[in-house]
Amino acid sequence: MPPLPSAVTVVEVGPRDGLQNEADVVTTDTKVAFIDALSASGLSRIEVTAFVSPRWVPQMADAAEVCARRARRPGVVYSALVPNRAGLDRAVAAGVDEVASFAAASESFSRKNINQSIDESLAHYAEVCRHATSLGLPVRGDLSTCFGCPYEGAVAPAAVARVSAALLAMGVREVVISDAIGVAQPGQIGPVLDAVTRTVPLSQVALHLHDTRGMAAANVLAGLHYGVTTFDSAAGGLGGCPFAPGASGNLATEELVYLLHGLGIHTGVSLDAVAAASRVLGGALGRPLPSRYLRDTEGRA
Repeated sequence: MPPLPSAVTVVEVGPRDGLQNEADVVTTDTKVAFIDALSASGLSRIEVTAFVSPRWVPQMADAAEVCARRARRPGVVYSALVPNRAGLDRAVAAGVDEVASFAAASESFSRKNINQSIDESLAHYAEVCRHATSLGLPVRGDLSTCFGCPYEGAVAPAAVARVSAALLAMGVREVVISDAIGVAQPGQIGPVLDAVTRTVPLSQVALHLHDTRGMAAANVLAGLHYGVTTFDSAAGGLGGCPFAPGASGNLATEELVYLLHGLGIHTGVSLDAVAAASRVLGGALGRPLPSRYLRDTEGRA
């Protein structure tokens, strides 16, 4: 078995991927305070918002204001999700450092999610990528349903590899292999990455894992043994799977950092600071967050 990486980059997606799923409106003040606390924790990459239609994602309606008001900490890359050219233009005006666009590895999910086939979506995102690249703005390619689809079930690694290669060809800096509904098992990580890395360098691959079935930590470990060095997570375990109501969603940043530090892997992130940011957010939301680390250490921090 290959040695574990000596260092890992944690990409914090809670301010966008987590908060966008909240049923109640999260104030701009709360979002900005949360982002600023995360910036002070040592995280080097934070996805702060999404420039999407407020009609479809009302929680992200204040995207420009969030970007204008959040502190800019040296050394931190602040990114945003953009689904189209209009969103990209808004993100550029807001001064983000990086953007992300998304595609799916399963045809049914792509049609249900964005009403486009996979190939139609790729042609659409190629335009976004071309323009962002011309402005010197790095692009992440988020690829969902890489380990399973709520409509089709199993997704072939070859299908994941095909879309990953297309994203790389259009100029994305990083392909994010995502477990959108939290069904991945450790035994799937290697075969999917084997297929993807035939055309995408491992250094340009990240994993985005959900904990819906309690498998996130085990899947992280499988990814580490494969050599992956970039993982997405959401402080407090924010977010969820719309196809599994009530189930836990994103891998909690506290739990990811706790695992990595326990393995002797450097992250540059203060576990205590991330946990403190999550607790403040939980207080603002008026409820405990899903993170088991937070529950276990409550009153002992």
